[in-house]
Amino acid sequence: MATYNLTAPLTKEDTKKLKAGDVVYLSGVLYTARDAAHKRLVELLEKGEELPFPIEGSVIYFVGPTPPKPGDPIGSAGPTTSYRMDSYSPTMLKHGSLGMIGKGKRNQAVKDACVKYGGIYFGATGGAGALLGKKIKEAEVIAYPELGPEAVRRIVVEDFPVTVINDTYGNDLYEMGREQFEVKE
Repeated sequence: MATYNLTAPLTKEDTKKLKAGDVVYLSGVLYTARDAAHKRLVELLEKGEELPFPIEGSVIYFVGPTPPKPGDPIGSAGPTTSYRMDSYSPTMLKHGSLGMIGKGKRNQAVKDACVKYGGIYFGATGGAGALLGKKIKEAEVIAYPELGPEAVRRIVVEDFPVTVINDTYGNDLYEMGREQFEVKE
């Protein structure tokens, strides 16, 4: 397993070199969206309309951050359980997004879409939202402010730590871990 420093938006050259278990320190621009925002974003894509951000190479962080303390760009920003985005993620990948950040496992359709479209599912450490929030240097709501914490934000991150869970080759770190420690009779 390797360690990489990458800048978002990502390219397919970036995603093709990553393998499940690799550690990545992301810098650059990410977008935040949870299930309510994903529903709206996918509806726009299905109508052939543009998203409120450039989707090509984008990395979407599944997060609903807390309000910032005075002088901070964002509050605690821990990952949301990702399966709630499973019905939307294949469409996002099909239209050019290349990365997703959350916690927990994904369904087979998402894993298949990662292989087909060159996408990566990254895991961020749940319970470390205060620490992850410190890696966010800028944050601004760019769409759906009425969703409150679930509004779409453009965030700028520096050395944001994630682990590759599902890669472009169909590997799944959670399954690999189970196989490694499975009791053989």
